[in-house]
Amino acid sequence: MTVYYTKDHEWLRVEGDVAVVGITNHAADELGELVFVEAKDEGTEVAQGDSVAVVESVKAASDIYAPVSGTVLDFNTALADDPSLVNREAEAEGWILKMRIADAGQLASLLDAAAYAALVG
Repeated sequence: MTVYYTKDHEWLRVEGDVAVVGITNHAADELGELVFVEAKDEGTEVAQGDSVAVVESVKAASDIYAPVSGTVLDFNTALADDPSLVNREAEAEGWILKMRIADAGQLASLLDAAAYAALVG
């Protein structure tokens, strides 16, 4: 199971042709406690870099961008009742959405764990 990262602090875990997408621990720490999470509707097609979700914290609202092009398949409904799950488990149970990957070639433009760690230093 391969995990990729973006410079905008999203992570993407590839499971076959499906990507599980969330924000990194670093992003969750920077935002502070999340109070609301919303994603595009199932079936929405997005291009790499399009806004695919919104997270709101007590500090700010931030767009979450699609790490790759694809179609939104699922939203983590646990976040509707408990958005702070992202703060507690940003890179595990706090995933935000799943999407079908349209172009696996786009994965090459993403960061690996070492490159992301160097980015956030």
